[in-house]
Amino acid sequence: MFSPLELTLLLLGSAVLGVVAFRMLHLPPMLGYLAVGILIGPHALGLASDNHSTHALAEFGVVFLMFSIGLEFSLPKLKAMRGDVFGLGLAQVVLTIVATIVFGWLIAYLLPSYIHITWQASLALGGALAMSSTAIVVKMLTERLELEAEHGRKIIGILLFQDLAVVPLLIMIPALAKSPDNLLVTLGWAAVKAILVLVLLLFLGQKLMRGWFTIVVKRQSQELFMLNLLLITLGAAWITERAGLSLALGAFVAGMLISETEYRHQVEEDIKPFRDVLLGLFFITIGMLLNVRVVLDNWWLVLVLLVLPVLLKFALIAGLAKLFGASDGVAMRTGLGLAQAGEFGFVLLNVAGGVQLVDPFVTQVVLAAMVLSMLAAPFLIEHADRLVLKFSSNEWMMQSLNLTKIAARTMSTQKHVIVAGFGRSGQGLATLLREEGIDYHALDMDPTRVQEAQSGGAHVSYGDAGRRESLVAAGIYRASAIVITFASTPSALKVLHLVHELAPTLPVIVRSHDDSDLDRLRAAGAAEVVPESMEGSLMLASHALVMLGVPLRRVVHRVQAAREERYASLRGYFHGISDVGDDAEMARLHTVTLPEGAGAVGKPLAEVDTDEAEVTAIRRGRNRLEITPDTLLAAGDVIVLRGSAQVVARAEALLLD
Repeated sequence: MFSPLELTLLLLGSAVLGVVAFRMLHLPPMLGYLAVGILIGPHALGLASDNHSTHALAEFGVVFLMFSIGLEFSLPKLKAMRGDVFGLGLAQVVLTIVATIVFGWLIAYLLPSYIHITWQASLALGGALAMSSTAIVVKMLTERLELEAEHGRKIIGILLFQDLAVVPLLIMIPALAKSPDNLLVTLGWAAVKAILVLVLLLFLGQKLMRGWFTIVVKRQSQELFMLNLLLITLGAAWITERAGLSLALGAFVAGMLISETEYRHQVEEDIKPFRDVLLGLFFITIGMLLNVRVVLDNWWLVLVLLVLPVLLKFALIAGLAKLFGASDGVAMRTGLGLAQAGEFGFVLLNVAGGVQLVDPFVTQVVLAAMVLSMLAAPFLIEHADRLVLKFSSNEWMMQSLNLTKIAARTMSTQKHVIVAGFGRSGQGLATLLREEGIDYHALDMDPTRVQEAQSGGAHVSYGDAGRRESLVAAGIYRASAIVITFASTPSALKVLHLVHELAPTLPVIVRSHDDSDLDRLRAAGAAEVVPESMEGSLMLASHALVMLGVPLRRVVHRVQAAREERYASLRGYFHGISDVGDDAEMARLHTVTLPEGAGAVGKPLAEVDTDEAEVTAIRRGRNRLEITPDTLLAAGDVIVLRGSAQVVARAEALLLD
């Protein structure tokens, strides 16, 4: 039996290895946690036991997850998406639960000797199966630039309602496990307590939250801010638990209250480390529940419970989307995006198993099927276009019609600029191009934005710049340049690959957030990469220099020189505590002071090994030395290195050895 410290080290070490392995396979870390739990759990290697301590810690993972979900909710957001959220989302969750209850009744009726399942257990299982994976789906849609597409909006609307539905389901499932004779009374009393607690928290909390946060923030202490955040999250969870409800409900309400304040984004960043670590532990404990032997002995049942719910959810969501006015292609993409199980499904299944509402055998096979469906989700979403084109009879016609519209709008243009993405940056570029008399045509995946812009006279069409057909229709062979205005490196690389295939000599200008992917984008064929952070620094400096009396010509020359050297002098910066979450591969500056006896002391710079790190400056006392190969290093010199975190760490070790 492991001590608490040994168990913690085992869980942390296993989690690191599991996440690294699944990251290398480009799969979500959540699946790595589940795989680790299965492997080290009592039913496999038996290294970790499924005990109260691990469950207590894991429950806090759910608390912080619900708090984060609460942060995402706001009344204006729900109002704007009410059709998809309370129309499609409500119908999907309710009908999935009803279908599961009917299926459970049929199983109990046809196979009474093999499996017994009550309607209460079917309802709990239906709630679990109704959930889809927000983490997987949103990540995939973001990478594919489909969040603003019509099917992307419908998917997000349904996911929002699923997250909302978890709250009443967390209240109902424990009540369903109690005596059937008093079920209505139990549910009614739970609803009354929930309403009283919610009114108390929302009414008093709304009045107190903003004022209290203002008092805390004025103290200008990051430590105090974090302590206050933990106090509010866990305090609200404690209140709902004392009322006989779930910890997660109180955390959800606390998140909703903070979402209405101006401190929401700061809170979201601060809570993320707690949420991710504890949630990872929660998924490990879920993996521990899975008995691999039971699954292998009943593989056919696991397969049935994998295929049937996925097909049911796909057909149900696609049918509902079609009923709500979506085209065949949009309906099928929406169904494929949400056919898998989700994180909250594990939460609800864990609650149902904890109160002995669901038979342990059923829990095992359903859990295995849910894990497998989540493993299949990235592949379903990745190949959604191909599946839709194969099975939707009119999708080819719809896409051909859309491509024909794009081609008709660009047919008469020559030497125009193709603008990939028509958000704020794209629209600003289009305005300047129009004022200079340069033709352009933009492609964007947001139908509302495209319709509004077309009505306003903008040359924009609904289309995906990451598809070969859209670029051809937009006149890539006649264009003079293409500008990628969305700051997404994976999407930009996809477009660059297509441009390299179709028109290798066409110059491509790419927008990026910072310099972390500058070299990668240029290697992929970008003629110019415009990092927002660098350009922001240049503009800020140019305005400041002009106001300080520096001649405009000299300022313009300095800005132009910085651009010509590909921002070399601006790349990398000194990191502080607030930069802990930054990309480790991003260039950074780091200072190394040479002590007496350091290996580099007394050597010329040319003979000093700094690995791949670049020496950008050498300070001796108050003087800044000129960097030449013959510069002799002395004790007390301060060396400024530039490179990634790993590179500067290795260079520092080489300088000091």
